[in-house]
Amino acid sequence: MLYDKARIFVQGGRGGDGCLSFRREAHVPRGGPDGGDGGHGGDVVLVCDDSLRDLQSFKRRAHYKAERGRHGEGALKQGREGEDLVVKVPPGTEVRLPDGTLHDLVVPGQRAVVARGGVGGRGNARFKSPTRQTPRFAERGLDGREDWIDLQLKLLADVGLVGLPNAGKSSLISVMTRAAPKIADYPFTTLEPNLGVLESPDRQLIVADIPGLIEGASQGAGLGHDFLAHVERCRLLVHVLDLAPVDGSDPVENHAVIERELRLHAERLARLPRILVLSKADLVPEEDAEAAAAAWRARLGPEVPVLVTSSATHAGIEALKTDLLRRVPVAPPAAIEELAAQESLAEHQVFRPAAGRSFAVEPLGEGAWRVTGAPVERLLARYDLENEEALLHVERRLKRMGVIRALEDAGFEPGDDVEIAGVVFELDPA
Repeated sequence: MLYDKARIFVQGGRGGDGCLSFRREAHVPRGGPDGGDGGHGGDVVLVCDDSLRDLQSFKRRAHYKAERGRHGEGALKQGREGEDLVVKVPPGTEVRLPDGTLHDLVVPGQRAVVARGGVGGRGNARFKSPTRQTPRFAERGLDGREDWIDLQLKLLADVGLVGLPNAGKSSLISVMTRAAPKIADYPFTTLEPNLGVLESPDRQLIVADIPGLIEGASQGAGLGHDFLAHVERCRLLVHVLDLAPVDGSDPVENHAVIERELRLHAERLARLPRILVLSKADLVPEEDAEAAAAAWRARLGPEVPVLVTSSATHAGIEALKTDLLRRVPVAPPAAIEELAAQESLAEHQVFRPAAGRSFAVEPLGEGAWRVTGAPVERLLARYDLENEEALLHVERRLKRMGVIRALEDAGFEPGDDVEIAGVVFELDPA
């Protein structure tokens, strides 16, 4: 069974705490603070690995957490940074984050950081100043980012076989390649895409048998969205059309149904080069098959080759293989080349967005206030508010950030209670 979807939980490692320490040596008076910084937590990184073919491993494990940073130590020893957690995914994996960010991993070795590790806290040596020569507080490390993320695999095939159920796609791929799909005389025999390799002396093509589409597939009818997603990366489509449908349906209408669903799903699919294959020629007289091929050539024009094939007798199979090898370009699609170039650049440049600086003040009643916002919540998470020096430092930081002024403008009085990130404390700024 092909596993092409997964939902996993990723968590960056927590940053290590800064160390509160003072130098203590014989014959060295006033050694001063020497607490080292904590190490940063590790990131969770997805890496495209060409040895994988589906997302089956994520069915057995759904939680991925990177290593935390080590705490700082005395003698200015900095804590070791946490190891990144590398998670391998197959080529063609799309990664969607809760904020809408989309990573498309198609080039082997391509990387995407999906959960940043937390920043390590600073040791007390970092807070020494001419007016504060013996700081008795240090920072705590911050938690890493954590999220549920969605993975979807879209097969990287050169050629996609599309058509209505029971059109003969599975039989066709079985005689063209060494694939061994399940073949039966009832619709929807194929329940997942099958891959095969078409070989020639100088190159190979990956051929995907896309399970039978039905009318309304672009709106999700049947398993439409799941199947159509695997067509998106193909470079050429082979539309397989049954010459003599057992249900008596009109081949012209059957062809229109599939083409309409492809166009509605993605405009790019409507522009992909096509080959029309009239299958099961062994079930109709030869002159009827040739007449049907001539009619389709006149209807579609010279841009769409029309071939008559039979998987039972292998008629037309060699001609189809030759045409596929000739029409599919050797060079990879431009989009993949661009992604490879971007990955090469990303190895040398890392861009990290600045932390937001917005906050809001709201009254909670007489002499009570609440301040919300990522910057102030992150500030309080870094310090032990039971430590008087740390609390004074937090008050000075809040003043520099403009929080004290915003509270005063809202009616705050010194000594009022202030709640930030669920912590209530009495604020009496000097």
